[in-house]
Amino acid sequence: MDDRDPGVGAAFYARRGSTPADWWTLLHPPYTLWHLSYVVMGAALAPRLSWAMLAGTVLAFFLAVGLAAHALDELAGRPLNTAISDRTLWVVAAASLTGAVLLGILAVPHASLLLVPCIAVGVLLVLGYNLELFGGRLHTDIGFAAAWGAFPVLVGYLAQTPPLTRPVTAGALCLALAATGLSYTQRQLSTPARALRRRTTSVHGTITLADGSEQPLDRAAILAPLEAALKTLAITMPILALALLLARTIS
Repeated sequence: MDDRDPGVGAAFYARRGSTPADWWTLLHPPYTLWHLSYVVMGAALAPRLSWAMLAGTVLAFFLAVGLAAHALDELAGRPLNTAISDRTLWVVAAASLTGAVLLGILAVPHASLLLVPCIAVGVLLVLGYNLELFGGRLHTDIGFAAAWGAFPVLVGYLAQTPPLTRPVTAGALCLALAATGLSYTQRQLSTPARALRRRTTSVHGTITLADGSEQPLDRAAILAPLEAALKTLAITMPILALALLLARTIS
């Protein structure tokens, strides 16, 4: 039984009332765009830049993360409360993940041979994280940060790297670490925000200031700074990716 307040959505970007609204919510547009930005950032640091390879890599991650991972996540307890059927979610997850793998295989002859293990790791991360395989060992804050932060940066870089050349530079590794930290921060903000929206029926309290005045403490007051930070970061990441890409192409 869903005992959540019907006036509170599952996320700040959630929509309700129609099939398109359900799919919009399932795609998690701000977060999907955020993590696709890491792919672009990684590509921008590579020794060469192929627009076709970049487009294929972004599409592969959209299929794997934007569709497959989110469909599997919705199957696990219906956290978004969409009306999309289980069968449809399974079909979308399987087809999207297969499409991502095929795109990766097609890219291997034109990129680093390290893409081969990356394809396998990508499948493992999508299934292991979202289905909580291996006792949920991948479904942790650091697992999220590495899977959806460092991994897209490194794959975005390797997809641009000619075969048999030095695979990863110090700059790309530093960017992967930065993406891990940013994704970890996302997790620290989104976890309590999700709990407030999806698993909390009410919040009551007051904050007493040093001058003796009091401020009411409710769900909206706690959510506001968490989601303001998430919205800001979700807007900032694509801008940062665009800045790196422009710096690369204009220079």
